[in-house]
Amino acid sequence: MDVDGRVAVVTGGGGGIGGALARRLVAGGAKVLVADLDGAGAAAVAAALPGGAALAVEADVSEEAAIEVMVSRAEACLGPVDLFFANAGIGGGAGLASEEEWEQTIEVNLLAHVRAARVMVPRWLGRGEGYFVATASAAGLLTQIGAAPYAVTKHAAVAFAEWLSVTYGARGIRASCLCPMGVDTALLNAGLDDPGEDGLAARVVAAAGDVLSPEEVAEDVIEAIRAERFLILPHPEVLEYFRRKGVDYDRWIEGMRRLQERVEGS
Repeated sequence: MDVDGRVAVVTGGGGGIGGALARRLVAGGAKVLVADLDGAGAAAVAAALPGGAALAVEADVSEEAAIEVMVSRAEACLGPVDLFFANAGIGGGAGLASEEEWEQTIEVNLLAHVRAARVMVPRWLGRGEGYFVATASAAGLLTQIGAAPYAVTKHAAVAFAEWLSVTYGARGIRASCLCPMGVDTALLNAGLDDPGEDGLAARVVAAAGDVLSPEEVAEDVIEAIRAERFLILPHPEVLEYFRRKGVDYDRWIEGMRRLQERVEGS
């Protein structure tokens, strides 16, 4: 699918990867609804784009009714939605976390994707095409040291995107799953500024490989959509790590333990 002339919804679009995606989509000829819990952030991203190409909505993507409202607004103002970017995400709590942190992370990192699909899939089946792009993480293929809710929900986000692709791919609905390591976003930087347990996950990510700009990631996403490629890996080494994990799970787990010890001791 080429994004030129298409209409997209980007959640978590008030900054970071979502903001970069909105800008790249518009640069490629698309119209975009920018949604974010931070309404001011979404408005700032949309306002910086050419007139008529974007609009902003303040929305809590963990609520299916809010997703329905923003999709309906996109359809009314921009046209039928061709692409949905389930990009909003949170870090969750450190370690085993609290019950409240687990519930919130599951709502945003997983169930928001499920609810978006419930809104979009019937529309796309009726039209014979559509594209769902899930932002997960390399943590969804590997794991995340220090943050159980994040690791578990990102695994689940990958699994749900896989299920969408398997179930509806032959009926015109495409799905891709974005799984980067470190990206220069507020989420990562907040963790790097925290020297305690809450910042452990961010320090592991920063130690594992290059920290990319959101713009670099957005470019990779557009290329993957054009190729209709499921896994989007801005850090290509993730694929090699994933292969090693599959070949020898115990050896991989031992390596992750050593990485944790190294980062905790630094």
